[in-house]
Amino acid sequence: MAACLRKTAVIHVSVLLLIFTIHFSDNDFLQGVACLGINYGQVGNNLLPPERVIDLLSAVKLRKVRIYDTNPQVLAAFAGSDVDLIVTVENEMLGPLTDPQQALQWLNAHVKPYFPRTRIAGIHVGNEILDADSPDPALVANLVPAMISLHAALSQLGLDRYIQVSTPMSLGVLAESYPTSAGRFKLEVADIMSQFLQFLASTGSPFWINAYPYFAYKDDPSRVSLDYVLANPNKGMVDPYTNLRYDNMLYAQVDAVVFAMARMGFQGIEVRVSETGWPSKGDPNEVGATVQNAAIYNRNLLRRQLENEGTPLRPNTRLEVYVFALFNEDMKPGPTSERNYGLFQPDGTMAYNVGLAGLSTSSDKSDPSTSISLTSSADKVTIKSP
Repeated sequence: MAACLRKTAVIHVSVLLLIFTIHFSDNDFLQGVACLGINYGQVGNNLLPPERVIDLLSAVKLRKVRIYDTNPQVLAAFAGSDVDLIVTVENEMLGPLTDPQQALQWLNAHVKPYFPRTRIAGIHVGNEILDADSPDPALVANLVPAMISLHAALSQLGLDRYIQVSTPMSLGVLAESYPTSAGRFKLEVADIMSQFLQFLASTGSPFWINAYPYFAYKDDPSRVSLDYVLANPNKGMVDPYTNLRYDNMLYAQVDAVVFAMARMGFQGIEVRVSETGWPSKGDPNEVGATVQNAAIYNRNLLRRQLENEGTPLRPNTRLEVYVFALFNEDMKPGPTSERNYGLFQPDGTMAYNVGLAGLSTSSDKSDPSTSISLTSSADKVTIKSP
């Protein structure tokens, strides 16, 4: 029976990948780092002013930015620039925004005064609402209603064609992610996830995921291949149910989300990476948090973005990725790593060189190895492209 299911899954995915190739041409790909974005956190007391941040972004040719609030100084500074901006509704605002009138007032105060001179392209409603060990029941209950109210208010203002509404999730919402084709959501989030996915399907908005291969390595460095998580040359892993080969963990994590959505009956929703990165410094127990590893991870990510890569499951759909983060932020709580994810120091100097101005043709390499040995099973799931 297992062999039959495996064969069926392979046939389904092979046929669908052929269909994807027919319908999606490389001619659709943009030049340059078309899909690369950056997370611009501001939890620091010594950061460049927003006006200088615009100069920095222009110098490194980054044109997609995500912020964690609706800071009016940032929104005003970005006016007239060519940067597409994603803003965030703070968690505490979810309750009030379930009221359609409150949602309209929020947009009139935080979005409409700046748009379109500030190119607001998305609104993230909260951040990782479903991912805590004990999520706030009120936030969970208010999440989708707040998104619905905001989308309706955008429609009322004629802005829904330009601004998408979604929310970032972490990989904590998955009960399984290995092998990739076994991806499924946790049972305890199934009800709200179904509502959320229905909203995405009806509005054409993407599923945003915060994905950090670094954490997998930190938690189990003896079994997780460093080359695999860094996306260095390595043997990779072949999904036993689809025969798709993954040469890096980030792509495997993204495709696990696609399979999880398919198991709930939702096809064709695009998955984008709202956060990924690697810390350049950490506490003694934060294995792998080094300047060298951070530079390699982000350099390899940038190189793949220049090639406009898709994942093995959706090879002709560019994967949109936002790197975490623009700056090292000295006021962030938690372990040392939390204050050392930035590509740049607070004054705008490089924390390390990832080659944003021009990538080298050579890459840092270490001995390839793959030592993850996990087992799972997969149901027959067919996947459609967004």
